Amino acid sequence: MNSIALFPLNIVLFPDGPLPLRIFETRYVDMVRRCMRETQTFGVVLIREGNEVGPAETYDVGTLAKIVDFHQLSDGLLGLSCVGQQRFRIRSRSRQADGLNLAEVDRLAERPAVAVPARHARLPELLKSVLPQLGEVYTDIEMRLDDAAWVGHRLAEILPIPLAAKQSCLELDDPIQRLDVLSPLA
Repeated sequence: MNSIALFPLNIVLFPDGPLPLRIFETRYVDMVRRCMRETQTFGVVLIREGNEVGPAETYDVGTLAKIVDFHQLSDGLLGLSCVGQQRFRIRSRSRQADGLNLAEVDRLAERPAVAVPARHARLPELLKSVLPQLGEVYTDIEMRLDDAAWVGHRLAEILPIPLAAKQSCLELDDPIQRLDVLSPLA
């Protein structure tokens, strides 16, 4: 079990997925500083109720985010480039005096890579043509088109489906089951 800082967002971050962020609240600037200094990740969790700047109720499964680059944006805010790492499940929550959410989490083990089944062969081809068109956030992402989990995670993050459906895909442990769910939508 690990203690991590939580960043509740109106987005579902998937393992290996890109996450560009604009940081403006002091509690998150401090969190980023600590993550950079101690080479730590933070947890991204989807907001179930509430909003990003106020108190929010979140789902229990999220994804660790690693900061890979930072820069000052033209408006003076801190811009981050992050990438999703391992999924986790929240065991307990607390809040610091500055409002930063903390959680004790269990990291969810990832299964060994599984090939994309023949019945879903069109899905990697779809990603191969679509991802390069989605801008620079996918430029440095290594394409693993033969890995069912990777393909399912990319589809879930780019398909225009409700956030609750994306969250359900994140929570699925079986990568083939995730492809079965997403295939009719792609």
